[in-house]
Amino acid sequence: MSEGKKHLLVVEDDEGLQNQLRWAFEGFEVVIAGDREAALAQLRRVQPGVVLLDLGLPPDPGGVTEGMATLQEILSLVPETKVIVVTGDHDRANAVKAIGLGAYDFYQKPVDAEILGLIVERAYSVYELELENRRLQQYRKESPLMGIIASSPQMMEVCRMVEKVAPTDITTLLLGASGTGKERFAQALHELSNRGSERIVAINCAAIPENLLESELFGYEKGAFTGATQQTIGKIEHANGGTLFLDEVGDLPLELQAKLLRFLQERVVERLGGRKEIPVDVRIICATHQDLTARIAEGRFREDLYYRISEITINIPRLKDREGDALVLAKAFLSRFADEMKRPVKGFDQGAIDAIESYDWPGNVRELESRIKRATIMADNGYVSRGDLELNTDREPLPLNMKQVREEAERSAIMRALAHCNDNISEAASALGITRPTLYNMLEKYRLKA
Repeated sequence: MSEGKKHLLVVEDDEGLQNQLRWAFEGFEVVIAGDREAALAQLRRVQPGVVLLDLGLPPDPGGVTEGMATLQEILSLVPETKVIVVTGDHDRANAVKAIGLGAYDFYQKPVDAEILGLIVERAYSVYELELENRRLQQYRKESPLMGIIASSPQMMEVCRMVEKVAPTDITTLLLGASGTGKERFAQALHELSNRGSERIVAINCAAIPENLLESELFGYEKGAFTGATQQTIGKIEHANGGTLFLDEVGDLPLELQAKLLRFLQERVVERLGGRKEIPVDVRIICATHQDLTARIAEGRFREDLYYRISEITINIPRLKDREGDALVLAKAFLSRFADEMKRPVKGFDQGAIDAIESYDWPGNVRELESRIKRATIMADNGYVSRGDLELNTDREPLPLNMKQVREEAERSAIMRALAHCNDNISEAASALGITRPTLYNMLEKYRLKA
C-alpha cells in the first residue's frame, strides 16, 4: 500500500454507479471491483482501510448471498478493514444481518454522495485510530525498559545508558525536572541489576521533616530519644542486599550529608543511640531536580558528597524535549484509564492531538498523566477533545508534511545564519554552504529581509 494514501475499495457491479462513486470521495484513492474475485484481488493489492460493498453482486445480483459471502471473506483476510454494506431500499433485515457478521455500518440506496462520504470518512477515522492503537500495543510489548514508555531518540539514549549501568553496583545519580520519571528509571536500574530479586527501598529526602530524617535513614536503639520504645532499623539497613533509592537527595540537610558521605565511604551505619558499626551491602541510586553544582556554590551541598553519588550521572530530559513522546504516553495512559474506569473512550480527536503535541508540559509526565485521567472521565462521543484536556496553547503543532518540515528547517537556518553574520549576505551564504544568488532566491521565497 502506498504510504500516505487513503484507499477505498468500492465493490459494485453497476457501471453507472461505479463511475458516480469513483469521483465522489475527495481525499481517497478509489479502486473499483465488480464481483467477489476482483474485490479480493484488489483487497490484497491495496489493503484498503474502508470497503464499500453492495450486497447484490453477480452471479446473484438480485439476492444477497454473494455479497454476504464476499463480506465474510474480506473480514477473514483483513479483519481490521471497515466494511460498509450497501443494501436496497427497505432491506433493513439484510443490513442488520451483515452487521451481525462483522460489517462496520450499512447504507440504504438510493445513494446520496454527501451522506455516504461522511459515513466513509468516519469509518476511515476509526480504522486509523484502531491501527494506531495496535501499533501502540505492539510498541508497549517492545518497550525499551519495563515501565518506561518512550520512542524519542533522547529517551532511547537514556534507556541504553540505563541498560549499560544497571548490571554494575556503581552509585548512580538521576537528574531531571519534577515529573520526568526519575523513580521509574531507578526501578529499572534495580530490576536489571543482579540485585533485582531483592528489595528496593525508597526514601524521599524532601518529604520527611529534618528532625526525623536521620532516624529514618540510620535507625535507632531503644531509649535513644523520647518515644523510642524499641530498636528500629533504618532504611539503609533495611535495604541490605538490595537497592537504596534516595529521591530528592539535593534537599538533604548538611548535617545528614556528612553522615551519608561517611556511609558511602565505609559502608557501615550506626543507629541513633548506638555504638555498634553495622556493615551494609547496598547499591545506592540518588535522584534530584536540583542543580547540585549551583547548590555547591551556595554552600548548601557538599562537593565531596556530590562526587560520591555521581559516579555515573544520567540526565532525564523534560517531556517537551522528547520528540513525539507526549503523544505516545498520552495514548498509553488513555488506554490504561479507559480500561480501569470502564469508559468507552477510543482515542483523541485531531484538536486534542494538536494540543498534546504543541503544549510545553511544564509538569512533565506527571502532568500529562493527570490530564489524561481527567479527560478519560470527561470525554463524550468516544473521543477526547482539546476541551477535555483543558490545555491552552498558542504554539502551532509540528507539521508532519515533509515539504513543510523542510521549508521550516530552511527558514530557521537562514535566520540563524543572518543573525550570526550580522546580516552580511556573503558571509551568511558561505556559512550555509550555498551561493549568494541562491540565498537571495531563498530570502525572496520565505519573505525574509536581511
